Amino acid sequence: MTAADIDHAIRAAIHAAWRVVQPRLIATLSRMLRDVTLAEELTQDALVAALEAWPLSGVPDNPGAWLVATAKRRALDHLRRAKMLTRKQDLLTHELMQEQDAMPDFDTALDDDIGDEWLRLIFTACHPLLPRQARAALALRMICGLTTDEIARAFLVTEATIAQRIVRAKRTLSRSGLTYETPGGEALSERLASVLEVVYLIFNEGYSASRGEEWLRPQLCDEALRMGRVLVGLAPLEPEVHGLMALMDLNAARMHARTDRDGEPILLMDQDRGLWDRLQITRGLRALDRARELGGAGRFYTLQAAIVACHATAETATSTDWRRIAELYGQLATLVRSPVIELNRAVALGMAEGPQAGLDLVEMIADEPALRTYHHLQAVRGDLLHRLGRFAEARLSFETAARLATNARERGLMERRAADIADAGGMA
Repeated sequence: MTAADIDHAIRAAIHAAWRVVQPRLIATLSRMLRDVTLAEELTQDALVAALEAWPLSGVPDNPGAWLVATAKRRALDHLRRAKMLTRKQDLLTHELMQEQDAMPDFDTALDDDIGDEWLRLIFTACHPLLPRQARAALALRMICGLTTDEIARAFLVTEATIAQRIVRAKRTLSRSGLTYETPGGEALSERLASVLEVVYLIFNEGYSASRGEEWLRPQLCDEALRMGRVLVGLAPLEPEVHGLMALMDLNAARMHARTDRDGEPILLMDQDRGLWDRLQITRGLRALDRARELGGAGRFYTLQAAIVACHATAETATSTDWRRIAELYGQLATLVRSPVIELNRAVALGMAEGPQAGLDLVEMIADEPALRTYHHLQAVRGDLLHRLGRFAEARLSFETAARLATNARERGLMERRAADIADAGGMA
């Protein structure tokens, strides 16, 4: 193995450990220091330390524990440098030192009701003092560890716009001294919509990773599901909490059928439905019923859950009620103006009324600024063109989708679909 190979392997190990540790470590340090922005800075310092030390000393036996210990030492150093002499601050330093000395391993250090700690961090980031559009972006940056580019793709806005939102939100958090807590009563209600949005986006990133080498990030899905269940306990009469829980459960039920043994994506129409988790589908349908009972039938997450329920309850791909799905997307479109919703409606129309109906809608929204670099637009267009027998155009659309895709697995899927058309002689 060459020096370059070794360096690449070490950096890969650092980033693999970092992806797991970062959100939990920020939550842990935020609880200890009562300062979210400082916690993130110290967590970033631990990453820089690993990038400097591991190429020289090698990857430690427990990378996560190394990062935790390093970040906590930085926290102690910060407290000492700040000369915090009050009794409360001295006690905090003492507690940190005791935790440092007593910490046996990474799991013990962080297995402290993580779901609730993550929620406290999200509730802090979703404080009404912050602009609504900045709340989810800040939480996704700190909790998911997503880059500004990945967050920008989730919101279909420019990277510069997201970066500005995050910087301003961090500045506000730092200056305000906001309490690190899970609020109750009216304070919980006024933050709940933003918190639900963050949990929803965390799940989406786990369900279909925006970039990287793997299509799925199951840990993020699991954390989102756990936080969703905590939210059900916190707000049991809020229909959208149950709607989001239904949406996540019904989608998560298909996880094992979404990739093959090599991790390559399997499209919905080709999935083995025998691999779908029927118990989780039952849970999701029960949550959907509860959301409707509470008056949330026409709300954002409940409508999406109803769409996924159409898939979950269809025995085969061909028996799916695509007309109902198209109607539900129409209701969503009246609730929230989104070109992505219209694109999904085009897929449903293409299945319910034929590919030309779907393609007509795709062409109507193709010039939307938010969709110009959105690879799913070209993927949908390619599929509809292929079904219409317009093979050369379909191949070009799949090739464009491949160029725009930032996830390696999706890029490979689009390249294969383009190559299959070429191999079948669809060149003219």
